[in-house]
Amino acid sequence: MTDERPRDRLGRPLPPDAPSDQRGPDVPSIDGLPDPQVWSLAWDSYLQGLPFHAHEICEQRWRTCAEQDRLMWKALAQWGAAETHHARGNGEGARRLAQRALEGLATASDADLPLDLARARCRSLR
Repeated sequence: MTDERPRDRLGRPLPPDAPSDQRGPDVPSIDGLPDPQVWSLAWDSYLQGLPFHAHEICEQRWRTCAEQDRLMWKALAQWGAAETHHARGNGEGARRLAQRALEGLATASDADLPLDLARARCRSLR
C-alpha cells in the first residue's frame, strides 16, 4: 500500500508532521509472493498487533488473485478489517464485519483455506 499520509499501528491517518514514534510500520507489498506466504505475512502482522496491516495484505491479494480465489481473499480482508475495528474499540463494526467474513469463508473449501484460519475464525467473533 502506498499512502502519502502516515498512519498509526491501527491504520488511522496521522498528520503529515506526526512524530516517528506515533507512526506504524508500512504495509508490506505482496508482489510476487505465493498465497501461503501472503497469508503468513498477514497472520504474522495480526499476531504483532497490526490487524490493519493484515487487512491490507489480504486486500492486496483479493484485488489481484485469480477469480476462483476472490471470495476467500475478500473474506480474509474483511476478517482483518473486523480485527482492526475491534482493536480500535468499535465492537459493533467488528461484529458485523466478522459475520460477513465468516459467511464468505463458509463458501471456500477447507482445502483452499489458510492453515491458521481456524484460529482467525475463533478470534473474529469475540
